[in-house]
Amino acid sequence: MKPLGKVRIKWSPEFAYAIGLLTTDGNLSSDRRHINFTSKDRNLVKIFSECLKIKNKIRKKTRAREKIKKYFEIQFGDVIFYKFLLSIGLIPHKSKRIRALMIPDKYFFDFLRGCFDGDGTCYSYRDPRWLSSFMFYVAFTSGSLSFLEWLRNKLKYFLKIHGHITKQKRAWNLCFAKRKAKILISRMYYKNNLPLLKRKYKKLKNILDIDNKEIAKSLNERVLELVDS
Repeated sequence: MKPLGKVRIKWSPEFAYAIGLLTTDGNLSSDRRHINFTSKDRNLVKIFSECLKIKNKIRKKTRAREKIKKYFEIQFGDVIFYKFLLSIGLIPHKSKRIRALMIPDKYFFDFLRGCFDGDGTCYSYRDPRWLSSFMFYVAFTSGSLSFLEWLRNKLKYFLKIHGHITKQKRAWNLCFAKRKAKILISRMYYKNNLPLLKRKYKKLKNILDIDNKEIAKSLNERVLELVDS
């Protein structure tokens, strides 16, 4: 009887989310057996292990020449799951070489939410040129331009939005501003009780709350202008 792997290979919101996390912060060992997921956020490693139902211990580790153990990791061996990851496009030493992945359309935004929680960011500011202008962005970071171009094309296909790619010192950013970001957020968080990193979700929610207040304020000002005229 063929031995079963540790991970049940079946697409679901949880499984796709974990694949997104592996795509950003995971690593496939060169031994073609072991899979590692590392993050500064212990909670994210815990969510990853829960999504894949992995029981291995979460450990602390260092990176490069650092002496303080400020990262958390979980590592496990699973030849079957490893081969599956290769079959969808994940590879060892993927940071700058990863390209398009084979993700079912039904679970693409769960996968994308995993990518966002792994290597994504959101930020906001008020444009000094217009006091009433509140700007915000959602961005994905990768060392691979090809991977971000694939993401951009997928989002253009699904949502009819076009992101802007910029070069950073050691990586590339795929960025979506305001209206496009709101469309993107609504699809990544399409229902309650999805696997997600709460602190990032809370930050996004705070940004959207501020934007909604800005919109309401602007509408009230326009009404007053019409009344005064």
